Amino acid sequence: MSPTRREVLRLAGLGAVAAAGVPGCSLIAGTPQPQLLTSAAPLPAPFARPLPVPEVARPVSSAGGVDFYELTEQVAQADVLPGLRTPIWGYGGTFPGPTIEARSGRRTVVKLINRLGEPTVLHLHGGHTPPESDGFPTDLVAPGASREYVFPLEQRAATLWYHDHRMDYTGPQVWRGLAGMFLVRDAEEEALPLPAGERDLPLLICDRSFGADGVMLYPGLGERPGVREAYMGGVLGDVILVNGAPWPELRVARARYRLRLCNASNARAYELATGGPMIRIGGDGGLLAAPLTVERIRLAPGERADVVVDFSAYKLGRRVELRNLAGEGAQGMVMRFAVDRDEADDSAVPRKLSEVEALDPGRAAVRRDFEFGSGSMHGGTGWLVNGRPFDPKRMEARPKLGDVEIWRLTSDVAHPVHLHLDHFQVLSVNGERPQGPPEWKDTVELREAQTVEIVTRFTDYRGRYVLHCHNLEHEDMAMMAAFEVV
Repeated sequence: MSPTRREVLRLAGLGAVAAAGVPGCSLIAGTPQPQLLTSAAPLPAPFARPLPVPEVARPVSSAGGVDFYELTEQVAQADVLPGLRTPIWGYGGTFPGPTIEARSGRRTVVKLINRLGEPTVLHLHGGHTPPESDGFPTDLVAPGASREYVFPLEQRAATLWYHDHRMDYTGPQVWRGLAGMFLVRDAEEEALPLPAGERDLPLLICDRSFGADGVMLYPGLGERPGVREAYMGGVLGDVILVNGAPWPELRVARARYRLRLCNASNARAYELATGGPMIRIGGDGGLLAAPLTVERIRLAPGERADVVVDFSAYKLGRRVELRNLAGEGAQGMVMRFAVDRDEADDSAVPRKLSEVEALDPGRAAVRRDFEFGSGSMHGGTGWLVNGRPFDPKRMEARPKLGDVEIWRLTSDVAHPVHLHLDHFQVLSVNGERPQGPPEWKDTVELREAQTVEIVTRFTDYRGRYVLHCHNLEHEDMAMMAAFEVV
């Protein structure tokens, strides 16, 4: 079979990287690793900007138990670096986009209006969504057009996020700003005495690099999919942004705060730590069964974690840094909290948070294997699933509605793997069962040369979905597989 033009354009660069043995390649067959893109603009001083909190979107209307929103994608200017203006692509003209707060079981309709010069696709990451609204990468919204996405939200309260999902161009379009937070709330969670209101904070973390004029740098190939050879393993920015601000600071009271951490980076993984205990209460799929006290939290691209930090443990005037232990220098910093006042705090973290059903792997109707790796194809090397590049017309699996299945995921280098439609539970990592009770996830990080088994149940919707690497450069260069629930 002859390669398509898209395959040739995508794969030729990867073959050159493997042949050249560029710096940053993995020890596994010279496979390229993520590379740092250096800014031409001076890096801003850390902790000089207050943390911005994205605006909460308001429905344009609510009727018959349905909330209607509009998101207009448009070019805008943002104040990211001091003294410079940065062009962005933003939902509502902001970066990140507005936070949508919705209720479990209440239908939410988002009308996406494309005022950009390129096609786009909207994906609710972590949403349990019918296929026509899931953001299949070829379901394009053309420039000047609009589309309604229907989210029934028959799912638990959780920290989700939304972003562009256009085939071949997710990386550059998310990099330019097409991302925002989406919080699902429910009565179970609201009955708990967890921090709320201004002490319930969405923190969308990403990295970017900037030109001398403030423009976001990205090593794309223009009209062709993919990135320049040195960045085939993924693009790392040298400026860490939280809610669109570089290394910001938040003034906090001596009280508990709920931090909703979302890794919205293209390729960077974070190991987040404050130097003290954090109480992890939730993950991709909502609340854990019980809280876990941790010293650090690792988040691969696409993953989320909800933590409670008790700032009453610190004296007034203390500065508490949220650091990235996986980064060096400026990339080892994320943001800072300044403890500056006393306030009443009636919040608490109960010993029991929720009931989390444990899926029974003994009920699995099918076991499937998905290998995420690079390989030769048509004379080049590409990011492949089961040795093949993404073809939206080819279904790699056809699970039956209602069935439980076990999927075995293996990697060459690190790949954060995201499953659309249903959340899953991790059964084993390199043959070992994970510690602690089960939790619901939609993204799992495969580390280098690792095997992870997951179990999931396909519910509610028939149709086509995708499984893919959430390193966005890998995703754009064909590391995706389509499946159809029948």
